[in-house]
Formats: sequence, structure tokens, C-alpha cells
Amino acid sequence: MLDLSAIERRAAHIKLLLMDCDGVLTDGRFWLLENGDEQKGFHVHDGLGLELWHRAGLRSGIISGRRSNAVERRARDLKIEFVRQGAELKLDSFEELLKEAAVDDSEVAYIGDDLNDIPLLLRAELAVAVANASEETRAVAHLVTRAAGGFGAVREVIEIILKSQGRWADVTEKYLRG
Repeated sequence: MLDLSAIERRAAHIKLLLMDCDGVLTDGRFWLLENGDEQKGFHVHDGLGLELWHRAGLRSGIISGRRSNAVERRARDLKIEFVRQGAELKLDSFEELLKEAAVDDSEVAYIGDDLNDIPLLLRAELAVAVANASEETRAVAHLVTRAAGGFGAVREVIEIILKSQGRWADVTEKYLRG
């Protein structure tokens, strides 16, 4: 794990935030419903964080190994531009999204929690593991969040990046004016 100044240097050029869903935007649990669908819980802090991210003119995406209608809906509600579900080999989806977004590895932050995220973390300029990520995942990350996945970890990362880019005050102004 890097010190704060090294993390801020990496964060300064990020244009695209990619993340896993289960275990990052959620706490990793899901409930299988009788109709075959899934139910998941998402944290509102992450939602507002992504709204601020997009207000700053930055782009976001989800790369998930699972398929879920809940993920599609949450991504649509939050205006997450890139969504890849059922990604058995997440690195293939990562490379496709970078081409689609016209960015390179040096402009990408990735947030993950488990072994299948490690290849993406090794490529991203800013590699982030949530607090409750697997030991191996935390070991390759530049940053490990204080918050667990599904409990505001994405928001924590967004704040760090936007503050490093000098954008935080602008995107939060409407909330801070009395």
C-alpha cells in the first residue's frame, strides 16, 4: 500500500472509475427470490458519491462476474455509463471498456474485493481494495479503504480522487451552501 501523497499523485489523472459490484457496491450478499431474480442492498453514500463523480464530468463503470437485474437498475439510476455483467474473464471486459472510453491504464481507477479482480488491479493506475477484500486482493492494492464494500467504500474512493484533482469543493458546493 502506498502513502497518501503517492495515492494522490495516482488519483490526479483518473478519468474512469471502474468497479466490481458484489462486495464493492454491495456487501457481497444477495438473496435469491422465488421468481429467480436476486435482491441486493446498495449504500446511499456510494450513490451520492457517484452523482458527484459524474457532476465532475468523469465516467464510471461496473464489471461483474454475475448477472443481475438489480445491477442494471442501479447502474441506470446512477447513470453509470459502462456495465459489463457475466464477465467470466474480467480483464477482457476491462480492456474493451478502456477502448470504448478512449482512455488508457494510467487514467483508470479500479475497485475490487476478490481474487478475480486482481488482474484488473494490477493494470489500473489506482488499484483499490475495499476493507473487507480478500488478503491477496488487499496485498496488490495501492489503497485499502477504511469502509467495507457495500458500506460507503466507493464514496470514500471518489472523495480521495476528486480532492486530489481539486474538484471536490466545486461538486459539493450546492450541498454546502445554506
